[in-house]
Amino acid sequence: MAEVDRILIVGGGIAGLSLATALHRQGYTPELVERSTAWPAVGAGINLPANGVRVLRALGVGEAADRTAAVVRRWGFFDQQGELLCETDLEELWRDVGPWLAITRVRLQEALLTGAAAVPHRLGVSLMALTQDDNRVRVRFSDATSGDYDLVVGADGIHSTVRELAANTCSPSYAGQMAWRSVIPTRPPGIVEMMVLLGDGRFFGLVPMGEGCTYGFGAVDGTRFEDPLAGRLVRFRRRFAGFGAPVPSYLAALQSDEQLHFGPIEWVELDEWYRGRVVMIGDAAHAGPPHMAEGGCMAMEDALVLADVLRTADSVEAALGAYVRRRRPRAGWVQEQSRAAAQAWVLPPAVRNAALRERGDQMFRDRYRPLIAAP
Repeated sequence: MAEVDRILIVGGGIAGLSLATALHRQGYTPELVERSTAWPAVGAGINLPANGVRVLRALGVGEAADRTAAVVRRWGFFDQQGELLCETDLEELWRDVGPWLAITRVRLQEALLTGAAAVPHRLGVSLMALTQDDNRVRVRFSDATSGDYDLVVGADGIHSTVRELAANTCSPSYAGQMAWRSVIPTRPPGIVEMMVLLGDGRFFGLVPMGEGCTYGFGAVDGTRFEDPLAGRLVRFRRRFAGFGAPVPSYLAALQSDEQLHFGPIEWVELDEWYRGRVVMIGDAAHAGPPHMAEGGCMAMEDALVLADVLRTADSVEAALGAYVRRRRPRAGWVQEQSRAAAQAWVLPPAVRNAALRERGDQMFRDRYRPLIAAP
């Protein structure tokens, strides 16, 4: 076991809470800080393919997630008017791993908090400075405190402060699409399994969530732009008015501008995932487009593997090297395939739709097959 008496986790989202739980289960006592004054659950809903659900089980929080999640049994691609192009049986694809779940961000956060409950944490605290030598990392916090650590983990997302302070490199790159995400507390008719309706330079997805909720996401291809909160719902409805059922029912069920979370789809390509005794996990290391629904899963897998290598390696340096060797090929595959999917979803409709009708199911299976094995 690597000698790491003091571990700092920066970030209280999916990656940070998963790592806090994994380390606690390995006998470590990490400390966690989160810049927000409340536990973050940014976004709306989240898909969890079975490789991510496998990690929830390993972390001991699977049952907590199951209580408020829905099992997604099929994923279908449709044209803009709702005509089926292809579909994949998710239960058959993941039969040796587990179910594909859909859950709101808030409920997933609550489940992860049950696993990390024993880990000391501070909310409303961010990093101001970070320096290190061969044996320790010294951190100065926004609350005027400071501390020395054997290992600092940046689990603070795509706009990582840890990454900026430790590596001074790599701002996120724009992936070419702007997206809106929302959850409604009802289930419009026709939404039984996951659906992605593909239009001309835009798409709209619908996912049945647990507790009778529905997750909706829409995106348009093109240059970055702003969509101010005031009047956002009216503009959103107008952008996707040409889509067929069940999109109109979903749009009609939205009631306020505040329900729509809006922002660019971005990605991060980092040459080095760690420097000295500072390491990045999750989106801080390898954020990618959400088109495979694997961002949260990759973050949880990172956490499980990092905790494992810290237990089995004889030094921090050896552990971090092993972490990158195990994780980089898998996370790189997901990032590459997610970027390819992002481009494919907005191809000219005639070309894209013909390809999906002919071999969409096989392409989908090929994209996920490398993730069936444990990380």
